[in-house]
Amino acid sequence: MSQRGASVGVRLRIDIGPQSSIGPGKIALLEHIEASGSLSQAARDLGMSYRRAWLLLDDLNHALGEPVTTTSVGGAGGGGAQLTVFGRKLIAAYRDVEHASHDAAAERLAWLAGGCGAPREPRSIERRPVSRPLAKHPPKRRRP
Repeated sequence: MSQRGASVGVRLRIDIGPQSSIGPGKIALLEHIEASGSLSQAARDLGMSYRRAWLLLDDLNHALGEPVTTTSVGGAGGGGAQLTVFGRKLIAAYRDVEHASHDAAAERLAWLAGGCGAPREPRSIERRPVSRPLAKHPPKRRRP
């Protein structure tokens, strides 16, 4: 079942502690803030609510311990948001890891996209869980 012209892609998410992660959505938000100078404009460009964008940004700022943006309050000239040096470094580091993972996947999984050759034997690697464990919910109480 081979599809000619198919490609192998990677969507990268980097977990930071048990409650936070950095992925394509947060990085896109930061890139749009850099381009527009505004959190509200970045949210509109990405088709998300201002509240959602603010929550994503707040999560980044708290999880990383260092702000990724600075903001100014609106007024006659309007408010705005700018990336900090740390925010720019975060985007660059994420994109570097993303490109490296894409290159590795393209090399090792080309056969899935209809490339020639069979899969090669995987190297011995330490196996880690790929997702967070599901939260345990308390049992439902029965009514008497």
